[in-house]
Amino acid sequence: MRRRRLLPPRCPQEVIRMVKVKDMYYASTTSDAIKAKAECGGAITTLLQYALESKTVDAVLGVVRGVDLFDGVPTLITSPADVIKSAGSLHCAPVNTGKFLAQYLDGAKNMRIAVAVKPCDVATIKELARRGKVNVANVLMIGVNCGGTMRPMPAREMIEKLYATSPDDVVKEEIDKGKFIIITKDHQHKEISIDELEDKGTGRRENCQRCETKIPRDADLACGNWGVIGPMAGKATFVEVCSEKGAKLLEGAVNAKLLNITAPDPKGVEIREKTNGAMLKLGAKRQKVQFSKVASDPGFWAREFSRCIKCMGCVVHCPLQYDGKPRSPAYETKGVIPPALTYHLAKVAAEGGNCLNCGGCEDVCPMDIPVSKLYHDVKKRLEA
Repeated sequence: MRRRRLLPPRCPQEVIRMVKVKDMYYASTTSDAIKAKAECGGAITTLLQYALESKTVDAVLGVVRGVDLFDGVPTLITSPADVIKSAGSLHCAPVNTGKFLAQYLDGAKNMRIAVAVKPCDVATIKELARRGKVNVANVLMIGVNCGGTMRPMPAREMIEKLYATSPDDVVKEEIDKGKFIIITKDHQHKEISIDELEDKGTGRRENCQRCETKIPRDADLACGNWGVIGPMAGKATFVEVCSEKGAKLLEGAVNAKLLNITAPDPKGVEIREKTNGAMLKLGAKRQKVQFSKVASDPGFWAREFSRCIKCMGCVVHCPLQYDGKPRSPAYETKGVIPPALTYHLAKVAAEGGNCLNCGGCEDVCPMDIPVSKLYHDVKKRLEA
């Protein structure tokens, strides 16, 4: 009788090659330099660096800290060693990388680009791809769970008044477990709950408060710290594989021994989903409050737009309306300020149903008119 030959157990490398879409892992970098600067295991920075080193992409689009934590500078990085400059949180310097990709990098039509993206960045890239302004086949998106961002100047005022701290003394900030946390140069930790901040009229941008997507599953990988528990808490990134491109990138980084991965704690997976669900419910609640408050005040928009100086910033900064130069409807009387309410209604009619709720229009409005609130409200009404 022929004896059956027993096959040796699969080695870790063989298991790694079986990474597939919908898989979930705890991932942590093997680089001491990245560990020192990055957050939650440094997986995103490592993946971006590996994408360059492996020639998977030609460049990385990162947001690099400028003069301080309130200054985010979109930067095209071509050297793997420079990717670490984009590591760390910049919640107080919101940037729409999707718009930057289309407007300044020719929509990645002739260059393969990897980019870390928030949910609204992913939505921007997908919509611009649909319009032919981005070659999404050349874009590798590493998604980052997003609990919201803050505008630079309001954030500075908030820290000065509510944290009794000079914003210039803050060397690090983060949003964790429902709190906005700052760390000063003399190692003081101060934290206030997001709910408390928003009850006082500050905190996250209003569009972030009513956001409907927290985990960017439309990206190639969805990463964050939600669901990382036990000994790995704070030392690993939760990574969900969302596409074949994402699976290939993760496999490569692990095979190159740049990342360590383990299966997530089942309880951690459950916590991640509960966290996401709780944030979505809070967003729906904030959305209802914001929209109903406006609906109960018939003169709200007439008053708000009466302050418009027609600088066109909302048009130029909108990822969907920009065309590189300011424009206005042909019927609009030139030089009339404020412009007629019909001017704003025409803009809403043109793009309101496609609003991404990224808040870009409000970020640049010198009169603090809540433009995206109107656009988002119109979109929700059309959907209903």
